[in-house]
Amino acid sequence: MNKLLYNAQIHTLDVVNPHCSAVLILNGRFNDLGKSEDLLAAYPHVPHQDMEGRVVLPGLMDAHIHLQHYALGLQKVDCETDTRAQCLARVAEKAGNSKPGEWILGHGWNHNNWAEGYGDAGLLDRVAPMNPVYLTAKSLHAGWANSQALSIAGITPAVSDPINGIFIRSADGSPNGILLESAMELLENHIPEPTIDSLADSLKTAQSELLKMGLTAVHDFDKISCFSALQLLHKEHELKLRVMKSIPKENLSSAVGIGLRTGFGDDHLWIGPLKLFADGALGPRTAAMMEPYEGFPENTGLLSFDEDQVVEIGSMAVQNGITLAIHAIGDRANHEVLNGFSRLREFEKQQGLHPGRHRIEHVQLLHPDDLSRLADLNLVASMQPIHQPSDMVMADKFWGSRTRYAYAMRTQLEKGAVLALGSDAPVESPYPFFGIHAAVTRQNADGFPRETGWQSQERLSVEDAILGFTQGPAFASGKEDRLGKIRSGYLADLVVLDQDPFEIHPSGLKDIKPAATMIEGDWVCGIWS
Repeated sequence: MNKLLYNAQIHTLDVVNPHCSAVLILNGRFNDLGKSEDLLAAYPHVPHQDMEGRVVLPGLMDAHIHLQHYALGLQKVDCETDTRAQCLARVAEKAGNSKPGEWILGHGWNHNNWAEGYGDAGLLDRVAPMNPVYLTAKSLHAGWANSQALSIAGITPAVSDPINGIFIRSADGSPNGILLESAMELLENHIPEPTIDSLADSLKTAQSELLKMGLTAVHDFDKISCFSALQLLHKEHELKLRVMKSIPKENLSSAVGIGLRTGFGDDHLWIGPLKLFADGALGPRTAAMMEPYEGFPENTGLLSFDEDQVVEIGSMAVQNGITLAIHAIGDRANHEVLNGFSRLREFEKQQGLHPGRHRIEHVQLLHPDDLSRLADLNLVASMQPIHQPSDMVMADKFWGSRTRYAYAMRTQLEKGAVLALGSDAPVESPYPFFGIHAAVTRQNADGFPRETGWQSQERLSVEDAILGFTQGPAFASGKEDRLGKIRSGYLADLVVLDQDPFEIHPSGLKDIKPAATMIEGDWVCGIWS
């Protein structure tokens, strides 16, 4: 864990000492920084490592990921296809290699990209007649099931739509296999859960992939089973990645009952905020809107959590030392959440509580009147720039002129909000340089839209984008005194790159490849591991 890295191009992201060519690491922490010749002379007995001129950044962090979904998704049918027929062909191939009765699971479809739109149960029945099939949409806010899966879940023609959920129905009124929002839970509750041991194995595989991407820490928003598996890995000293684990809404009472508080744990696994949902998503048009979706005059989405509920549940949480992270995508959902947080800040003040480091997840569309409110209320804007190139055509279609303040990261930064950037994987790829590229160019991987990108006034600088994947998540997780910079006393997490993101053309950001990743002074993957 002790070593001297020299002959490097180190971007420390520390305004006091932004660049150096060498860094001394002692006991897993950065100790001294400076010129290579000076540190080599000062520390002759510490093992030296020639970085051969490579670029070094602080370890990158993903402020919003679903670890369990991502880990298990590595084993699922990849449904992110250009056509519905391609998706069905992949399901058919999986069915041909599966035992009768074995569940076939997939993820990644987006009906907005398919000429035919949504599929139905019958299409899946034909390609997998002997297996229950369930495929989650790219947004994770819609599911597609076949008849066998619907039958196992007891979803019959007589079933009613649940609160905050919808079964899309055939002409005769029976569920046709497409489930939106909470309706998905009625089926997902019948899918066999992996054992904690098998989940831990899947998480180890996912961890390996994430480390190769240059990620050293993530904020996880999956269920309690993921936390159990992470604890198992941690106990066996196999958890290398740093993980902040959120508390699901259904586990709030239990967490309060045993005295769990945000921040409890160590620097590899600790408790984060309570995760709540205010609405759905853009893809299935369930994000809660102030005005109807373009072309759908009766649809303003689904609001699942309003201002009063933010205050009611938030009061219980903050009195017990638990902060909040609230999913809000549509402008109405964000407005309700901001109103709730405004009242919650007053409650904290009245109760003499320390203001919690609360956050809004996604912040995909804001009403112009709400643009400065995250900063005014000291809320973290937890956003995922990689959503923007995937969603821009769909956003223009369904939100029209309102997209001026869609994925408005530059506006939030200028208003004074802290940006904590992530991927929402497996909704999108967790590869951080895809997100950095999207934030800087506002273009997709093919360079569309050309020239300045989509809503180009919201582009971030390279530095701001990288800060969003380092110091932003560090601050959001309460670890800004030890993560996010290369500074004396900070934990020695870093990534070595094959190109300098500050020197190349922005179009090349997506192509940057990590050469090695270090956590706490140890090479965990790459050319020196």
